[in-house]
Amino acid sequence: MNDASPILPRTLGETITQEIRRMLVEGELVPGQRLSEAALAEHLDISRNTLREAFRVLTREGLLKHEPNRGVTVAEPDMASIIDIYRVRRFIECKAIAQAYPQHPGTLHMREAVELGVRARESKDWVAVGTANMMFHKSIVELADSPRLQVFYGQISAELRLAFGVLNDPQFLHLPFLDMNASILTCVEEGRAVDATTMLDAYLVQSERTVLAAYERSMKR
Repeated sequence: MNDASPILPRTLGETITQEIRRMLVEGELVPGQRLSEAALAEHLDISRNTLREAFRVLTREGLLKHEPNRGVTVAEPDMASIIDIYRVRRFIECKAIAQAYPQHPGTLHMREAVELGVRARESKDWVAVGTANMMFHKSIVELADSPRLQVFYGQISAELRLAFGVLNDPQFLHLPFLDMNASILTCVEEGRAVDATTMLDAYLVQSERTVLAAYERSMKR
């Protein structure tokens, strides 16, 4: 098996870019939020020049937006972006889970994400439920044994979390899928990769419809 460890950042700028991307994935930064250069540089204990380097990368990725006289804000995905995100997700995740096997580290991480989601549900922490869900799908991508694919998927995850943030209803968006995560995990742990792939494809279709319907409703308010 190939080494599936993620590609490590080589510079401080890459490390900070990765950290801000994590903050987006975990919902610490929300769509439309203005980012104070001074405050964020102080929080991350870095220079403003280093932070600007990260801002430039994340702006190119579409995760941040720079506007004259307004500075840098967190991007707000539109419907076309959401459709494209799910198209990419189906291509990547279904291919990855098709080659899953029970002892793979990604499978163990899927189990950890499911258990984290259950604990978050019990405490009614719906944002944490969403984060656990993101961890579950990140773990699915680990099954492909491709560090480069994991890095790319990190960007997709951040965009997706921004879409969830625009809708601002984490319980509605994430709660129905916790049990589906557990069912997919069971298939993988039992060596039924074909069944897991079929379930995941249907899951992603349902998730996309849920998100798009919620997005459409939010635009009518």
